[in-house]
Amino acid sequence: MKVRKAIIPAAGLGTRFLPATKAQPKEMLPIVDKPTIQYIVEEAVAAGIEDIIIVSGRGKRAIEDHFDKSYELEETLAHKEKYEILEEVQSISNIANIHYIRQKEPKGLGHAIACASRFIGDEPFAVLLGDDIVESDTPCLKQLIDVYNRYHSSVVAFSL
Repeated sequence: MKVRKAIIPAAGLGTRFLPATKAQPKEMLPIVDKPTIQYIVEEAVAAGIEDIIIVSGRGKRAIEDHFDKSYELEETLAHKEKYEILEEVQSISNIANIHYIRQKEPKGLGHAIACASRFIGDEPFAVLLGDDIVESDTPCLKQLIDVYNRYHSSVVAFSL
């Protein structure tokens, strides 16, 4: 069975990044010109993932807003003939089928993944954490999926 779904746990409190995360989700902290979570979603899409579920918590509405269509912004950019930026903004909302579920209280990574169990069903899936940046010609997730396809067994990657 093909790996088509991914879970991105994003419900944590972001305490390691305080005070920067007091009013902004850590997943929305930028790396150069994009929020961290956008890099994670882009890697999932590049690896062939079709459906992504983001498990979020209180105060994480900015994540949903980031991947949502922004009619007013798009209209303003079009009116000002800023078509290159407009195209980039539109591509964010069209990047993938993104679904959201709320973890009612932060009970850890395992619980966040369990919150998505109805979405996953009995299909193979990926869990993507944004704790490390891995630079590679072939996305790390794609490499993991290739190993899964070869052995049909769970695969874990970690950095040293």
